[in-house]
Amino acid sequence: MVNIMNCMPKSMQPKVKSALHEIWQAPTKDEANKAFDLFEEMFEDKYPKAVNNLRKDREELMAFYDFPARHWQSLRTTNPIESTFATIRHRTKRAKGCLTGKGMLHMMFKLAECAQKNWRRLQGFGFLAQVITGVRFVDGVEATNEPKRKAA
Repeated sequence: MVNIMNCMPKSMQPKVKSALHEIWQAPTKDEANKAFDLFEEMFEDKYPKAVNNLRKDREELMAFYDFPARHWQSLRTTNPIESTFATIRHRTKRAKGCLTGKGMLHMMFKLAECAQKNWRRLQGFGFLAQVITGVRFVDGVEATNEPKRKAA
């Protein structure tokens, strides 16, 4: 989102942010694709660079719909990565030049080990076994191989 917002004037950013939220907060992949198409239609003429930044990663951005819905919150965010490295970055800036390469790696490992005590557990932890074994999910719900019945 930051990359897209950087391509837009400040006055447009609230509208763009709202349109982006419509994409990744959609309840189904079809609705997200419709919101994506609408975003392209609304902004492509004036802001082609922003639309191209979004378009090139379309499949990756929609990939979370193929996982259990309970995992979506964790998959949609980069916060666990950012907050983990923020702790390490905070300490390593102050220790610059004080340690050997090995000492710095050891300190970084210990900082990450301490930080993990405060991490939240993945929501829907029980679904991990299904994901690992290759169970297919469509729009966050386990896909069944049963043919759909037609209404009489």
